[in-house]
Amino acid sequence: MASPRLAVLCAAFAFIVPASLSAQAPRPLTLQQALQRSLAVNPRLPIAERNAGMSEGRQQQAGMYPNPSVSFEIDHALAAGRSSETTLQLSQLVELAAKRDARVSAALADYDATRYQQAAVRLELLSDVAVAFVAVLSAQQRVQLFDRTAACLERLVPLMQRRVEAGASSPADVSRTQVAIGLARIDRERAKTSLAAARRDLAAQLATTAPDFTAVAGEFGRVAKPPAFSSILEAIERNPQLLRWTAVRAQRDAEALSARLKPVPDLQASIGWRHYADNNTNGVRFGVAVPIPAWDRNQGAIREAQEAAAKTEAERAANRLTLIAIVGRAYDTLNGALQEIDLLRRAIIPDARKTFAIIEDGYGQGRFTVLDVLDAYRVVTEAELREQEALQAFHVAVATIEGLTGSPLTLAGGRPR
Repeated sequence: MASPRLAVLCAAFAFIVPASLSAQAPRPLTLQQALQRSLAVNPRLPIAERNAGMSEGRQQQAGMYPNPSVSFEIDHALAAGRSSETTLQLSQLVELAAKRDARVSAALADYDATRYQQAAVRLELLSDVAVAFVAVLSAQQRVQLFDRTAACLERLVPLMQRRVEAGASSPADVSRTQVAIGLARIDRERAKTSLAAARRDLAAQLATTAPDFTAVAGEFGRVAKPPAFSSILEAIERNPQLLRWTAVRAQRDAEALSARLKPVPDLQASIGWRHYADNNTNGVRFGVAVPIPAWDRNQGAIREAQEAAAKTEAERAANRLTLIAIVGRAYDTLNGALQEIDLLRRAIIPDARKTFAIIEDGYGQGRFTVLDVLDAYRVVTEAELREQEALQAFHVAVATIEGLTGSPLTLAGGRPR
């Protein structure tokens, strides 16, 4: 059986994935539904389950006793002038020095380590699905943004034509606007290509060759402050990738013990029945065989097992540092994205939109040129794109941290835009 702590960890994403799965996810696809489907069909989980099953088989095999052997012999069967002797013998290897117990302990620890790895694969899968989902959601937002950009610029064309007809503007103003509209359409097509690629990536996480959802839906604009980094570090200690090292150390210690016990000779006990044909009598044979560890005392295997056990703590420490580095980068990215979003929403985007509205209105009165209008709207579009990128970075960082901690982040004061 796996450690009870593993059962708690395996339930870490219960808030995301309920036990019952819907037969068919409604459209548009939500994150909840994407996670459900991925857990049901992604092949990474069955692979992890089969690895656990293989480990369970090794555990079962480790507890088996050696099979007895039976032998049948006829002596002097073809010797002239001599009577034959028939022997039927049963032999059994008797393991000494608790070798079987050490072997079973190693197998049990290997099973626990495999179960922890299975939990780690589950968390990684949920995180990967969330990241892929965010990519699709962000790409959808970019397509909509460029749709609005093209529509807004197209709305200016009739006004410009009227000004040209009235002699207030040059025909080049219309041409400049048409170029800007064309560039916005190109950007929209690029965004659609990125959206198609993101949808395929998400479909792969759902084990389908092509997307079977029309769109995804989620609160892309919702952001909030994360908890203190110290609490995230505490949660990292419960990551199954780190917890498994306790089981790995137990496994390697048991393997080192098995290596030390291997040179201890085992007994080969036998009992047999012998029939003497010359006088038609029977006899019983007893035998004991013991190997002599004269040259091979398993020195190399003992050294290897001891070194493997000794490096476990260093491997865990290296694994821990890697996880801390990953979660640290994600945490810094999250906070940086929050600051950028706050600045964009609080000042830059409102000011850019206000400036564009003033210039657009003033253009109709002849106070601004078409270049002023196009430049003002370019600034609005660039600011909104920056917001989209920051939002994607924020949500990807959240998914990364939750995948490493095995629990949802408690975000304070989050409100959608």
